[in-house]
Amino acid sequence: MKAVKITDTSLRDGHQSLWATRMKTSDMIPILEKLDQVGYHSLEVWGGATFDVCMRYLNEDPWERLKTIKGHIAKTPLQMLLRGQALVGYQHYADEVVERFISKAVANGIDIMRIFDALNDLRNMETPIKIAKREGAHVQGTVCFTISPVHTLDHFVDTASSLEQLGVDSICIKDMAGLLAPYDAYQLVAKLKERLSLPVQLHCHYIGGMALGTYLKAVEAGVDIIDTASVPLAFGSSQPPVETVVRVLQQTPWDTGLDIHELFEIAKYFEDLRKLLGQPRGVTRISDMWVFDHQVPGGMISNLVSQLEQQKALNRMKEVLEEIPKVREDLGYPPLVTPTSQIIGTQAVLNILAGKRYKLVPGEVKAYVKGLYGQPPAPINEEIRKAIIGDEQQISCRPADLLALNWAKLKVEIGDLANNDEDLISYALFPQVARSYFEHRKTSPKEREQEKEINEEIKKEIIKKDEEVINLDLKEIKELLQLLNETDINEFNLESEGVKISIKKGNNADLPNGKTYHEIDNNKAVDVLQAVNNKGKSQAKVEAPQHKVEEVASKLVPVVAPMVGTFYHAPGQDVPPFVQQGDGVKEGQVVCIIEAMKLMNEIEAEIAGEIVEVLVNNGEPVEYGQTLFLIKPAN
Repeated sequence: MKAVKITDTSLRDGHQSLWATRMKTSDMIPILEKLDQVGYHSLEVWGGATFDVCMRYLNEDPWERLKTIKGHIAKTPLQMLLRGQALVGYQHYADEVVERFISKAVANGIDIMRIFDALNDLRNMETPIKIAKREGAHVQGTVCFTISPVHTLDHFVDTASSLEQLGVDSICIKDMAGLLAPYDAYQLVAKLKERLSLPVQLHCHYIGGMALGTYLKAVEAGVDIIDTASVPLAFGSSQPPVETVVRVLQQTPWDTGLDIHELFEIAKYFEDLRKLLGQPRGVTRISDMWVFDHQVPGGMISNLVSQLEQQKALNRMKEVLEEIPKVREDLGYPPLVTPTSQIIGTQAVLNILAGKRYKLVPGEVKAYVKGLYGQPPAPINEEIRKAIIGDEQQISCRPADLLALNWAKLKVEIGDLANNDEDLISYALFPQVARSYFEHRKTSPKEREQEKEINEEIKKEIIKKDEEVINLDLKEIKELLQLLNETDINEFNLESEGVKISIKKGNNADLPNGKTYHEIDNNKAVDVLQAVNNKGKSQAKVEAPQHKVEEVASKLVPVVAPMVGTFYHAPGQDVPPFVQQGDGVKEGQVVCIIEAMKLMNEIEAEIAGEIVEVLVNNGEPVEYGQTLFLIKPAN
């Protein structure tokens, strides 16, 4: 028996699980030196969702975050979570990207690299393990724990044994959904310690309430290291609190040796920060305990809540949670961990929102079914496979063998927006997100403040509390016109270039306040647009034969957003080729991508024809049901 070592996850998994990864680098800096003095085995500070969230939501450089943390940590090894061939993304990348990323991660401060694959497919871990070993990192091979008809304790032990043969330095059992029961943990750890000659680490989430008991039985079985978080960042979907673990093990053969008073000082900092940021505490609710049935990890639950709120469908959470196990079974029982948790969860959400299973299928789901994420633990339901990819063949090779990267082309695409090799790697991983961040970064702080002030003034002009007048562009007007046909809304009052127009269902009527409005029936959409666009005129006369309006309207077919998200040009790049006005499209052709729920969802044209108008700009947020394109049918 020996002292149990502790890895602190507060700066990575703790705030990823509870605060949607929204802790900024400036929030971390004041507490780093105290964390370094505690005596932790390691500090998990990077990887997972921290990378893209830095750029996507915090306008921070993830590489600079790592360098900054390393500059304040003198004694404690820094640890990161790496998604195998997917690195810190949601798809597999070419070996060249993997090599460049891992090399820079180690050079900038990572000491321990926890490497896992969502399917426990060792082929997707071989290259990252080899490169990380070459670069001098401690490599921790990871076994993702889950429960299914094909996942047994022997399966996990065999996987760990294979990782040992690949040359890893330690083994981690990754219990991302809090499904590992205490007595099963005892058996699993005991078998691993009997068969392996490597240190064993256990990572559990508290979501269902079993994790603390699981840790204690694992300690009795000989586990070497366990993951915890400071109490304000613990419980709920995060890890158990370090303070409780330290106290429970005091004066036992497994005493951690950590000073609980130092831990409380750190907890006080995080608690004050939590209140300042308005972030929630970690709690376990009855609904969280449903995890034992649906097996959805806590972090994924948080994302589902956010996603369904965006889709204005939070009331359908119960249906989604019931659908997830069905989709998981259909797709061969993958463990629910990034990126397979997003793949399964998003497909379940779309199945419910679309009202028909697999009517909408994201590109990542198609790629998974084709085998581009690796070998599923069990065969995919044949009927579902055909529904998703038809007669296409599934691949049997290592997915990354099919990937290639033109680094020179990458440099040309991003141009002088990239300042260094790290920027190029960020762009290779997240093209749209990185480009947006680089453009923001290039703008000076003064210019950003001026832009903010201008935007505020625009908002004041657009939303006038004493008048129902809204300034809109032509694309927005078209969308409003469509809404009038589809909703119970009866009237819009519009103003453009001095022309004030009230679009109302029904007949003309005088409006108050002495204002000059041109009221028209909603069916005369074409004439409204012509009038609004007629610059320089303070008045417009609306006259047109009704048959002309009906003829034009009948020939245009809208492509609408099936979800809330961010619009990107197909094929998901910021440079041509992408679908533009005047282009011909085929039925089933991808015309754009909606990034939602961490996936790039391909939107297809339902008919062949010509794109007569693109109504959304690249990188713009879109709402559910919003018109993206208008297509003139071929026939």
